[in-house]
Formats: sequence, C-alpha cells, structure tokens
Amino acid sequence: MKQGYHTRTEIFSQTEAWTNALDVVESHRQPLVSLFQQEFFQVLFVGCGSTYYLSLSAAALFQDLTARFSRATPAGELWMNPQFATLNGSLRQKTLLVAISRSGSTTETMRAVEAFKALEGGSVLAITNYPGQPLVEMADLSLVIEKGQELSVAQTRSFASIYVAITALALLAGGRYAELNQLRRLPEVGEQLLQKYDSLARQWGEDLSIDRIYFLGSGIRYGLACEANLKMKEMSLTHTEPFHFLEFRHGPKSMVTDTTAVVGLLSDSNRAHEQRVLEEVEALGAKALSLAEANASVNFASGLPEPLRGVLYLPVLQAMAYFRALAKGLHPDQPINLTSVVVLD
Repeated sequence: MKQGYHTRTEIFSQTEAWTNALDVVESHRQPLVSLFQQEFFQVLFVGCGSTYYLSLSAAALFQDLTARFSRATPAGELWMNPQFATLNGSLRQKTLLVAISRSGSTTETMRAVEAFKALEGGSVLAITNYPGQPLVEMADLSLVIEKGQELSVAQTRSFASIYVAITALALLAGGRYAELNQLRRLPEVGEQLLQKYDSLARQWGEDLSIDRIYFLGSGIRYGLACEANLKMKEMSLTHTEPFHFLEFRHGPKSMVTDTTAVVGLLSDSNRAHEQRVLEEVEALGAKALSLAEANASVNFASGLPEPLRGVLYLPVLQAMAYFRALAKGLHPDQPINLTSVVVLD
C-alpha cells in the first residue's frame, strides 16, 4: 500500500463524515433538546490529546452560542484531580459532562466519567466514532458518527466530524434552529477547499527549509490551532507550538528566524490585531500562512457566520502535515511511539 494512503484518504474524504455528523445530531434532536432544557450550572468538555484540544474549542464555541458557562479539561485531570477539575470537589448535580473519544474506549476518558458519576455530577453526553464501545454504554446519551472512523493513528476525519457535531449541538442548545440548515453547506465548502488548496498544502508541507512552525489562534480558534500543531508534530516530527495570537509577542517571538513558519487562524472580529502579529513575524524573516473567510492565503469564501465555520480551518492544515511527513520520509499513518487508543492497565 502506498505510504500514507489511509491518512490522505481520511483527510480528503472527511466531508462525508461532516454530513454524517449533522445527520446523527438531527436524528437525536428531541433527546438533545430535552437534555439542554435542563438547568446546568456549567458544561464541562473532556477528552485526551486531539479530543482535549477539540474540547477547548468546543467549550469556547458552546459558551459563545448558548451563553452557558462552559470549559474544558483533560479527561485525566477529571479522573485524577477532580478537586481541580470541578468546583470544590463537587458538582452538585449542576454539570453536563460532554465526554469526547474517537474510539469510545480511551481509559482516561472512561475513568473521568466514572469519577464524575461518583460525584453525582449530573448528566453525561458521549460523542464518539465507534458504536458498542464502553463510553457509549456509560453515557446518558451518545452520539456515534461512524463515517468519522479511521485506520490512521493521527486523528483527522474523526476530529472534524465531531467538531461539526458539536457546532450543531451548540446551535440546538442555544435555540438557534434557523442556523442549523446553514451547516449543511459546510461539506460543499470543505470539498472546494481541499481541491483548491491541495497544491498549496503540498508546497508548504514539502518546504523542508522550515524547521519550526507556530500555530496562532484565539477564541474558538485556539483549540483548533493546538490541534493543527499536534497533527504536524505527530505526523512529521516537526518542532511546533500553538499560541494565542497576542501571547506570541510575550516571549515566543524571540524564537522566530528565517527558517520559521507562522500559521495564523484569523478571525473576523479581531482581524486587525491578529494580522499585525503576522506582519511582525514576516518582518523578522519568518514565512506566514493565513486562513480566513477572505483576504488570506487560504480563503474559505463560505458565506457562513463566523461561529459556524470553525471546521474549515482544519483540512488544508491536515494536508500540509501529511505532505510534510512524506517529504521527510515518514509514514503519516503510523506516527512514531503512538497508538490509536491509549489503554491503561
């Protein structure tokens, strides 16, 4: 089999999983609406690795679209240190736990759910890509997006499919039903991005004069920047780090050289401030790649409201990591020292 075949297939077929994610949410609309009608003090998202980064973006997005206090923590922290992951070591029946796991069998995530239930914390919503797994059975309600399943270790299609589902969930929870139909445009836009920017992703990925890459994103985009950083690190063994845009000035900018690339996930609302950071690093000799709705290196041209288009930052950056791995003679399907599922004794 051609090296990297699974990873490429999963990246370039992911929009089918986006559609599946929307179908799954729609098929569970009534129980989800009933769940969100409950009075929760907070919504707590947990995951491990990629799904923790997904949780960071999900919490920010959920709070933005619903005005409900939402936050994220690694599943291992809720399991091992519930006194820090919860409020005063107790949840007092006021929390909705959203447990995210591609496999549905990650040990830390299952133990986090067990710890949550021991605190009598509230309800559990699980989101995964595989049916019949322990996490599905442990939750009060589960969403299984089967078309997000993968053979590769690094998460691409699975991450994006769950992110689309969470975008739909946030709209449901916020009573923003009219906007749900707009999400149906995402797969078409995603397909166009993959076709239009395939060569750009290859060009940036194969540029081995770059020896370090920084991914910048703020608000809901910070978790996405973390995930893009992780994909590049896992697949291509490149030195990468994620930062909030303005935080990059406070120390990390000292690392910029003419062999640095800085990738900016630009917003609409804070574009002027974020663009200035990219201009500053370019003046220091770095290469800058920007992603935005318009007037960027990668233009979404989606016509969608800003909170609904977060998933569009992912495909080109995933492809860039894939091409860099191949250029370095690595196998993106099987990153060194990693497994698809972390199972503890």
